Amino acid sequence: MNVRYARRGLTSLTVGALALLAVGCGAEEKPKAERPATTAPAPQESAPSEGSKPAEQTSETLAVLKGQKGLELSIASAERDAGGFLTLKGQLTNTSDASTIVPSRLSGDETEVVKHGNSLGGATLVDSVGKKRYYVLRDTDGRPLTTAGLSNVGAGRSIPVFMQFPAPPTSTTEVSFQLPTFEPATLKLS
Repeated sequence: MNVRYARRGLTSLTVGALALLAVGCGAEEKPKAERPATTAPAPQESAPSEGSKPAEQTSETLAVLKGQKGLELSIASAERDAGGFLTLKGQLTNTSDASTIVPSRLSGDETEVVKHGNSLGGATLVDSVGKKRYYVLRDTDGRPLTTAGLSNVGAGRSIPVFMQFPAPPTSTTEVSFQLPTFEPATLKLS
């Protein structure tokens, strides 16, 4: 190999590296106000346990279910979307004076769901008129489309939760919501 060609290659490499370094350093000189803000928050798969926010009252509550050890589930919304899904949103609140461990039974009994950790995967909707039961949807890996990673809830604290189901027909206006260890409740659908 000729030394002259080796020097040219080394010089080209050095000039290229310096150009990249200069571009990289110059990027920080722009004011922070010109940077675009992220439009979507990162998905939150697990809910915080002890550091969760205090219980909040929602303006409209469709149902409040009482569970074991002071746990309460309040359903604030049941929204149908154009894709054929029904999403329930609400709060899981610890009304007791002590920290409470979220029961693993809320995940249900299905092996595919249970292996992904504590969740609300055991929730079901029952359409008594149409004689159908709807289970929480799962992704292709078997993870339930619901709040997951539930461990414990501090005294007087609440955790925002969601559950996604296949939407019942639009003619169905009322379903029974069931979650293991909680009393059932009737939900009005719009």
